[in-house]
Amino acid sequence: MKLVVAIIKPFKLDEVREALTPLGVQGLTVTEVKGFGRQKGQTEIYRGAEYQVSFLPKFKIEVVVPDDLVDGVVEAISTSAKTGKIGDGKIFVLDVERALRIRTGEADAAAL
Repeated sequence: MKLVVAIIKPFKLDEVREALTPLGVQGLTVTEVKGFGRQKGQTEIYRGAEYQVSFLPKFKIEVVVPDDLVDGVVEAISTSAKTGKIGDGKIFVLDVERALRIRTGEADAAAL
């Protein structure tokens, strides 16, 4: 099993979710986060004064999938979250040693 973590622009969330559903992804976790990468934030004007916003709003999506779905999930997220502009985000894939569904006690792949 793998944990796929994606940091994306907030307005791309629905597109990403819609892209993952046909692949058999049954659940995911979304967290509102703030951060910056190469774009180093942005400059905004408020009441005539210029302010540097160093942390931009992003969404972090976390989904645990079987090994055979990883490539499809990464491709679906990458394609649906892409705008072609700086700040589109990142995708990370990590190993998951164990999963457990608390309600039923199912473990590993059955718990997904």
